[in-house]
Amino acid sequence: MNSHAMCLWFPVVATLWSGWIAPAVAAEPVVAVEVEEDVYQYTPADNGAGPLWCSGSTCLVRIGQDVFASGLETLADQRPLNNCRWTLFKRTAAGWELQQADQTGRTREPCPLAGFYDGRLFLSANPTLTARDAAAGPARPELLEWKASDVRGAATVRLPGWDGSPPFSEHSYRSFAANGSAGELILFQNIGYTHAEWAFCTAQGEWAAQGRLAWPWGAEYDQPQPIRVCYPNVMLKDRSVHFCGVSDIVEPYKRWRDYKKQITGRDWDFDFRRLFYTWSDDITTGQFHEWVELASRDATCGWISPCDLWVAPDGRAHVLWNERAIDERLRAEFFPEAKQSHALNYAIVEKGQVIHRLSLMLAEEGGAREVAGAARFHVTPDHRLFVFYYVSGTDAQGSPVSENRLAELTDDGRLARVVPLPLAKPFTACFTTTVRGGSPPSSLLELLGTRAGQHATISYARINLGGL
Repeated sequence: MNSHAMCLWFPVVATLWSGWIAPAVAAEPVVAVEVEEDVYQYTPADNGAGPLWCSGSTCLVRIGQDVFASGLETLADQRPLNNCRWTLFKRTAAGWELQQADQTGRTREPCPLAGFYDGRLFLSANPTLTARDAAAGPARPELLEWKASDVRGAATVRLPGWDGSPPFSEHSYRSFAANGSAGELILFQNIGYTHAEWAFCTAQGEWAAQGRLAWPWGAEYDQPQPIRVCYPNVMLKDRSVHFCGVSDIVEPYKRWRDYKKQITGRDWDFDFRRLFYTWSDDITTGQFHEWVELASRDATCGWISPCDLWVAPDGRAHVLWNERAIDERLRAEFFPEAKQSHALNYAIVEKGQVIHRLSLMLAEEGGAREVAGAARFHVTPDHRLFVFYYVSGTDAQGSPVSENRLAELTDDGRLARVVPLPLAKPFTACFTTTVRGGSPPSSLLELLGTRAGQHATISYARINLGGL
């Protein structure tokens, strides 16, 4: 266990897409890294997933004084794709201790968690229904429920109430979200390239609504098709549901697909470059609004990755994502004048309209070379909004950079300040005890993920923001 405390002020200039602004000066902040420790090690399963693959959900939940983490264990005697099982850990006075491991099921993907303020803990599982010698096939989504006070006991198994009998498989791309104070859950699970099935559960355990979320339509492609949306961040708040994810389809433009095949030798290469958002005012109606495209790098074959989503008390959705301008493999042939850039972008969306945009960090070809990586929101009990993120690359003096930073945003979306975090080993990607997973807002920023310089290890950190 490592303990640190520091008083640092890190002045920056943010790029606002409508101009340049300088952040307001604030008192020197104090953050304390209270815990840094490893939780478990894993063996790569070589099945296309990994412990952080369900990045839009979370595998870390706080319920009262207890913190729980779900893990992914590779089964050495099983073949991909369903060659893993879920594990469940609890942090005790002695450190992280294994509480449960799936004794009967096999799966491909990690199993996200959700928690309620009343002490209930849920794990979303997707066990395969295939024979052990089958590579792929049907699966059965289920929720496992425990009391936080007795996670070593037998779980109650709850089968979501779907509309009919959807053909689920090991490629679930599922999203699991909770309203922790209200005791409500929602689960989304993809069906091929056409739509996502969803099911909503009340505090009484009733599956009160279910339906299908059809994907946006790609009319502009060489062959018009649905645009499958994956890795979404989902938030359930007062029975409204907000959903934001990235396009995930086989390269839709033949000229680019053919050129990529010359490079990779494959007939396929996936598109991750359009960011889509939709919402339901009341999920019990089953109605979602029309899709809104928040960002796109389609013109230069770029890349987008959703980072996080938070719905403020005023109902506005705050969205965070990474963006890269171009696929440099294609630049010389298709867009030789385009310049590369890497950005951590932020927007506020109100009733489907983007009312504010901000580049929290921007690295451009020929300019700044510090690149922002994976990022997460963190919300405090008084609704202050922070962004935790990883930075790599080189600084203005050419020295290597590898660190985590914390930015605070004002109510109107301006950058107030940025603080470097004194972690012994920075997190390159992580889950948090997000309110989207049912954890309460907190002055403690808690992380579960991978750290720089460590291989096949999932770690935890707790950072006290009480001095900010």
